[in-house]
Amino acid sequence: MTEENIKWHDSSITRLDRIQKTGHHSAVIWLTGLSGSGKSTVANAVNVKLFERNVSTYVLDGDNVRHGLCKDLSFSDKDREENIRRIGEVANLFLDAGFVVLTAFVSPFRADRNRVRELVNNPKKDFIEIYCNASLDVCEKRDTKGLYAKAREGLIQDLTGIGSPYEPPEDADVVLNTATNSLEMCVSQVLGHLEESNIIPRID
Repeated sequence: MTEENIKWHDSSITRLDRIQKTGHHSAVIWLTGLSGSGKSTVANAVNVKLFERNVSTYVLDGDNVRHGLCKDLSFSDKDREENIRRIGEVANLFLDAGFVVLTAFVSPFRADRNRVRELVNNPKKDFIEIYCNASLDVCEKRDTKGLYAKAREGLIQDLTGIGSPYEPPEDADVVLNTATNSLEMCVSQVLGHLEESNIIPRID
């Protein structure tokens, strides 16, 4: 079936309708960083705080997605690009549904992250790039999944930081020093940015 035979159907309930009902805006919160930098930990901790504030929220985690939606993909550069493309499309659907969706993916290439940013309606407001800044040395010492040890032994090819490059954001909306700052400090920094950006209401 060609694209000319596919027609977009507008929803009977718009994103604005959902925003007005929930009292908060929707956004894509894109956490990027090396494996072990704390992306999933921060995303899930922020998720809890947002849930406590009655914010419609969801976490898309890199490992979880590869169990289903992206289980057919490898870790080659081409498949990494496709992995992020799929996640970007899913995140954009959550955005339209009125959610604050937190994505925790290494997403090593700037071009891929920028393509996701361009997917959303208002790239400057709807897409918030958060860099979990922890050095390779720190992440390798943590090695929570044992990936770095396997890569050093030659058992894993193309691990980001070892056999494949990581391109850090050049102008991230938020930079979290996850190497030295506590989880509570990182969560507070993210929530503060969401409040300042009027994504979520402030708590008096």
